[in-house]
Amino acid sequence: MSVETAPPPVKVSSSLVDSVKGFLADHGGSATAVLQPIGRIGVRVTLVGADGILGDRVVADLPTAKRLVEVVDGLTEADEWDRELTSVVTPRKSHWAQMAGWVARQTRFPKARNEK
Repeated sequence: MSVETAPPPVKVSSSLVDSVKGFLADHGGSATAVLQPIGRIGVRVTLVGADGILGDRVVADLPTAKRLVEVVDGLTEADEWDRELTSVVTPRKSHWAQMAGWVARQTRFPKARNEK
């Protein structure tokens, strides 16, 4: 007779949990998480705070991302980006510059390859 045992629960680092709890505390006390696999790198957990501000964390795999949602009080998982969720999002002014990286600080841009 073989007895099947459940796999041990996935462990989430305390620093990750603390950073997500800090995000929740700074942005209304609750947030919605959208879990987005990004290949071999892992899973991007995009956080939408109660005030609409975006944040994100990257974890190793989907079970870790799901466990993070279970562990943090005030964090709920969304199945996908829907109209209701995207209508709440209000990025900070610095968000666009952060996403653009080095390009955001440029004052002069080279011409596109197809321009003469």
